[in-house]
Amino acid sequence: MTVLQALLAFSVAAGLLTLTPGLDTALVLRAAAVEGPKRAGLAAIGIGGGCLVWGAAAALGLAALLQASALAFNLLKWAGAAYLVWLGIGMLLKPRDRFEVGAADATGAGALAWLRKGFLTNLLNPKVGVFYVSFLPQFLPKGVAPAPFIFLLAGLHVLMGLVWFAVLIAATRPIARMLKTPAVVRWLDRATGVVFLGFGARLALERR
Repeated sequence: MTVLQALLAFSVAAGLLTLTPGLDTALVLRAAAVEGPKRAGLAAIGIGGGCLVWGAAAALGLAALLQASALAFNLLKWAGAAYLVWLGIGMLLKPRDRFEVGAADATGAGALAWLRKGFLTNLLNPKVGVFYVSFLPQFLPKGVAPAPFIFLLAGLHVLMGLVWFAVLIAATRPIARMLKTPAVVRWLDRATGVVFLGFGARLALERR
């Protein structure tokens, strides 16, 4: 897989994952509905910052494993593949019927409180780190320095997230309504489940 092929494949997969609603989507929608677009934007930037920290940690850790032990990296690769397959099967067999945006009370705190809230939401969520370690290695082309390339992928994921959050903030009500439609949520979960299964199998079978 060439660098261009890796970037294109990652963009397709990460783009779909970005659209799948989760905790980050709920936080931004709540902030936009209750506190306004400025504070929702700060929450989105904070979320992106948390992802970048996890991306840097994953990039450095995977690079160290590659240099230290092929066996250790393969064990991590197989564990990551199993994790992705497990997630994929769960989303296929039990897709959600609804995505609750929820409600948030006006905090009365400064605007930067939403930046901190978004940052800590991701930084204190170990699932983000586990996901990056599971998902990013399969897009690493042969002969490419692992740490900067994996961090680049994390940066692309954050950029996609910020663009999607900007769309969410600009159209909070219609998008929140769409994400409460059972058919939409089920379709997104199942499509993402297929992506997880496919890349999990690819990760398990790939030889380095």
